[in-house]
Amino acid sequence: MIWQDGIYLWFLLIIPILLAASWWYNKQLDEKRKKYFGADLFEKLRSGFWPLGKRIRNASIYGGIALLMIAAAGPKLGTEVREVKRQGVDLLIALDLSASMNAEDVKPSRLEKAKYEISRLIDRLDGDRVGLIVFTGEAYLQSPMTLDYSALRLFLNIAETDQMPSSSTNFSAAMQTASEAFGSIEEDKKTKAAKVLMIISDGENHGESYEGALQELQDQNVSVYTLGIGTDAGTTIPLYNDSGSLLGYKRNETGEVVTSKLQPQVLQSIAEDGNGEFYEIRSGGSGIDAFLGRLDELQQGEFANQEYADFKNQYQWLAGIGLLFLLIGMVFPKYRVVE
Repeated sequence: MIWQDGIYLWFLLIIPILLAASWWYNKQLDEKRKKYFGADLFEKLRSGFWPLGKRIRNASIYGGIALLMIAAAGPKLGTEVREVKRQGVDLLIALDLSASMNAEDVKPSRLEKAKYEISRLIDRLDGDRVGLIVFTGEAYLQSPMTLDYSALRLFLNIAETDQMPSSSTNFSAAMQTASEAFGSIEEDKKTKAAKVLMIISDGENHGESYEGALQELQDQNVSVYTLGIGTDAGTTIPLYNDSGSLLGYKRNETGEVVTSKLQPQVLQSIAEDGNGEFYEIRSGGSGIDAFLGRLDELQQGEFANQEYADFKNQYQWLAGIGLLFLLIGMVFPKYRVVE
């Protein structure tokens, strides 16, 4: 048994105080009566008095007060099982961490803007399982499918371009990793949730052909959406040291400064072939908002059917019995008709 407001139990100390005060008052009253009345005369004056009735009356009143005080403390006993169902879609976010994502044509940078929009997306999810893939020339499952959005944010916050061994971009690697992640959850046959892969990138692809990996996702009934980030004009790719000071700008093999632009054609093609849609993020967040609207329309499945055991409130019974005892104490007779 546990108590919701155990402090009220201290009021039970009032009961022995009242009993002691009642005993002292009756003792003083008896001493005064003996001064003015003899025992026989007092019995005649108190004809019909029922000592047992008085004891029952007093016991009912004190017992009722005690039960009401215990009820006020909120006793909880036993367990109350509650079933909680959560529904949503299976969503994997593939975030491009190539060097070109450091370009600052979208402030403060493409990567930071992408992380901000992903964070907004997480804030508005409810019951969707979400995972995070980071990719460049290689891809890694940074966070497996989870309903723990706070843990996902931690993985998102530490995602940086310098954590990856390659600075190029390979969509095929991201798709293969996504296919493996979706394959690992297919054993859950109870859910019929839609499976969605969202690729966030500036569209530059330096890897192998992704057609085979995309076909594998289609075979798994995964819808592939793409979110392009950057501008058509593009900009240079800054290089910073560990202290945040600008060292220069990324150059190609011939020593020329590289200009990175948003290349939507590749992303549009992926979304079209992947039964998804293509969105853009430039300065605002309209792209992620449009994707959220589409996400709400997708078929949702039941991910968690969990049972939570909790202590069940019992104060109602104690309060009811306490009020009944008080009622008995007020109406129970102290005198009986003498024939």
